[in-house]
Amino acid sequence: MESCVVAENGSNVSGDDVKERCWDQREALPDEPRCVICGRYGEYICNETDDDICSLECKGILLSRLAKSQQPNARPCPVKLPATDECYYVRDNDNKSEVKPLTTDQTELLRRKLDILVKGDATPPPILSFASCKLPQKLLENIEIAGYELPTPVQTQAIPAALARQSLLVSAETGSGKTGSFLIPIVSQCAKVNDEHFQNQQKPLAMVLTPTRELCIQVENQAKVLGNGLPFKTALVIGGDAMAGQLHRIQQGVSLIVGTPGRLIDLLTKHEIELDTISVLVLDEVDCMLQRGFREQVMQIFTALSQPQVLMYSATIPKEVERMASSMAKKVTVISVGKPNKPNQAVKQLAIWVDSKRKKQKLFDILMSKQHYKPPVIVFVGSRLGADLLSEAITVSTGLKALSIHGEKSMKDRREIVRSFLVGEIPVIVATGVLGRGIDLLTVKQVIVFDMPNSIKEYVHQVGRASRMGEEGTAIVFVNEENKKLFPDLVETLKTSGAAIPRELASSRYSVGSFSAGRGKRKRTHGF
Repeated sequence: MESCVVAENGSNVSGDDVKERCWDQREALPDEPRCVICGRYGEYICNETDDDICSLECKGILLSRLAKSQQPNARPCPVKLPATDECYYVRDNDNKSEVKPLTTDQTELLRRKLDILVKGDATPPPILSFASCKLPQKLLENIEIAGYELPTPVQTQAIPAALARQSLLVSAETGSGKTGSFLIPIVSQCAKVNDEHFQNQQKPLAMVLTPTRELCIQVENQAKVLGNGLPFKTALVIGGDAMAGQLHRIQQGVSLIVGTPGRLIDLLTKHEIELDTISVLVLDEVDCMLQRGFREQVMQIFTALSQPQVLMYSATIPKEVERMASSMAKKVTVISVGKPNKPNQAVKQLAIWVDSKRKKQKLFDILMSKQHYKPPVIVFVGSRLGADLLSEAITVSTGLKALSIHGEKSMKDRREIVRSFLVGEIPVIVATGVLGRGIDLLTVKQVIVFDMPNSIKEYVHQVGRASRMGEEGTAIVFVNEENKKLFPDLVETLKTSGAAIPRELASSRYSVGSFSAGRGKRKRTHGF
């Protein structure tokens, strides 16, 4: 492709001057054009389409997709999930020839580029495309429909390792595609087993445990999308729905069971269900399960299985999770993507010092400001009663329609509230920690932490709701002396993210220990 692009200033650029690969291009600065393929600096304009692109590689992908869309009987274009870090490595390719394996040097270079750390023996190299994993063709089509065009960094490494039957402990930023990284191997393995054995009555081959009902619903829905048209059925086992229906579903034959530990224990103790065929156990948001006291229930379920492959996932991996992983599997491969235990870098954090008595008015001011209000918004509070009262106050004081969601509401109500929020009928949700973990709220642009949670780990998860799959978002957090126990960790988190630190927080005697080392950097600006 020579003489194929125009520079941003309008001058023609020869093929020799254009950047060849997208990783040769820098990240886009605020207000600069972004490449329509990978999100990096859109330095050039494609002559054929007038789209901003960053390199010859991304132009090739753009024109390839354009040609496909113009072919008769072409599949409809999938919904594209915006991302800034997914297009480091390959151009789209329909070539069915065998993909050459990466060399050791190439593997190390790619891992460094994607900020991937691996601890474990004989871990497969990262994949360059979903097609390189020898997945069923129908699954590849479903992956495209689900919105994944290239593997995200965590998927590049976790998928081949899971397919190699390794037990994993995976840490990655919120919104990085962790759910797909364990569901894609599960769907592939289950479909192949059922195909090989011609099973009409499917037996459960995999189980996913999560700490909340909402996350279970989301995981099962995603599994259905990926398994559509394949010999792959799912069962959802959560409280709030009739147990009889859940039991019947399993007895009719399923490949995957998705549930919360408590309801699964309840089901197992009251009914005989064969679990000896389950070969993969996934623990999603495992640190949250430990915090909620599910360790004994999780271990009870684990001991009922026959030495399954264990896949443990979370955005934060404390020491107790590492100990739990080593007790469940002899060899565990540890995969860390990005900065562990830190908020997603795509989330711009803004800490505001505000006294408790003025927090409500400050919230109203933000929601009524054209500059600062960026719907749809999740407001996190510390109690169920607080969620109900604050949602009503928002509606009355600002005129914005706001609803609350928490554990005391029925599953029917919670599903309807989340649905209404996702389709834009409700611009503001006031939530307890029930929405702080793992839920893919792809439309969310802003999170407001009205009440600081009890741990910095929960804070990381809550602000992570403002960014899914690399899309930029904003998190505003209200801070005052009531949160003094978290000051050192909060200051460190804000510093790491490049966020401004309120004067009151910086000068507090509870912050001095953590802040002194970085005091000289306080006046740096980072685009806020």
